[in-house]
Amino acid sequence: MKYIKINPADNVAVALQDLQKGDVVDGVKLVSDVPRGHKIVLKDLRAGENVVKYGFPIGHLTADAPAGSMVDHNCIKTNLEGLLEYSYKPQLVEIEKAAGQRTFKGYRRADGQVGIRNQIWVIPTVGCVNGVCQQIVDRFNAENPDRKSVDAVVAFPHNYGCSQLGDDHENTRHILADMVHHPNAGGVLVVSLGCENNQLDAFRELVGPVDENRVRMFVTQKVDDEVEFGLQQLREIYAAASKDRREDIPVSELRVGLKCGGSDGLSGITANPLLGVFSDWIVGQGGTTVLTEVPEMFGAETILMNRCQDKATFDKTVSLINDFKEYFIKQGMPVYENPSPGNKAGGISTLEEKSLGCTQKCGKSIVRGVLKYGERLQVKGLNLLSAPGNDLVASTALAASGCQIVLFTTGRGTPFGSFVPTMKISTNTPLAQKKSNWIDFNAGVLAQGEPMEEVAQRFIDYVLAVASGDNVNTERSGYREVAIFKSGVTL
Repeated sequence: MKYIKINPADNVAVALQDLQKGDVVDGVKLVSDVPRGHKIVLKDLRAGENVVKYGFPIGHLTADAPAGSMVDHNCIKTNLEGLLEYSYKPQLVEIEKAAGQRTFKGYRRADGQVGIRNQIWVIPTVGCVNGVCQQIVDRFNAENPDRKSVDAVVAFPHNYGCSQLGDDHENTRHILADMVHHPNAGGVLVVSLGCENNQLDAFRELVGPVDENRVRMFVTQKVDDEVEFGLQQLREIYAAASKDRREDIPVSELRVGLKCGGSDGLSGITANPLLGVFSDWIVGQGGTTVLTEVPEMFGAETILMNRCQDKATFDKTVSLINDFKEYFIKQGMPVYENPSPGNKAGGISTLEEKSLGCTQKCGKSIVRGVLKYGERLQVKGLNLLSAPGNDLVASTALAASGCQIVLFTTGRGTPFGSFVPTMKISTNTPLAQKKSNWIDFNAGVLAQGEPMEEVAQRFIDYVLAVASGDNVNTERSGYREVAIFKSGVTL
């Protein structure tokens, strides 16, 4: 396969490999070279006419484009505007329930949640004690080089917890509280300074009831040797967590985050549709998937809105979209200037094009729930989550909502990891070959003609193996981070 015309209504095709001037695409001879992922005009188009891809307009031309020419961000402008009014026009597709229930090996927690890892996390309430947390972890790991039944003992430094007001302060508190309750953690040590805005007593109240054998909290200003005290707490948490064992768990207990970053022109053709097939499969098994990156829904939001299960869910989705647009407007920033330099180099020209590719990740399932930033999952099935497109902020938000794993598609590549396993799926084979230490699964084979059914089955098996304990590259590299959404004043 050298190119693809995604929808019969499209007036452009996409190069699946580097094409040369004179090559023939859909009966049209190329008038210039076209790199992989970029768009080829299939008929003469005039300035002002819409470019159609995925069956939808992705913007209009700013100059004439003859058949066989390449069009990119230099000659396409978005059609999108500011706040819009929406009407609910449901187009619901019920995903057929799976005939056979698959399982994975996970950890059943006392509160009924299921984890796919059994780790111990050391969480600072404020950035001032980041170093203390890391020392505690380093000392513990040095004295326990051969841990049994505990996958990792990790500190999660961050820069927040003090000098924040309003929503920023609450975002920090809620994301950290979500981490305390996350099922991938068999135990948690919360370390406070004592004088920060995020006071430990108030934070403890927000967290609510916990198993005191597995969750400990202390104030460093109140103990003589904070590292030694924390180390002893960690030893006692480890004694409880090390008794945990994996057991057979139905896939209905999986909660999977869907994310893309460093996208290219193949993202909406290979890796994102693969995640869409996987998402529908998980939903058919009774499980849960979560789509975020609200700014990368702009231009495709009506597709999601019309898949909402009812008017109340639709109204929440409208608020999800318009609240984020208001955020851009309040900051004096353009709402629709989204594609990054890397996106553009990879063949993405407008936000509509990026969004129509991005939303492929959630398949065709009905939207069952809509979450605000920092909220935890309440309903199974496909959920939408409020968070920005920033890779680490969005992945942290997905994990904080309760997702045990994040599936991350990329056409350009990125090595980062969130605080849950963060699986990288490449949109193209050259990236998978070049960055095998980053990429866990290559969806680029779809552009080379491998059938979706075969690739999807292999991908399902791989995800379940990871859920059962196989490490992804970010885990092998030790890349585990958190990033919290910030929009206001720092004192």
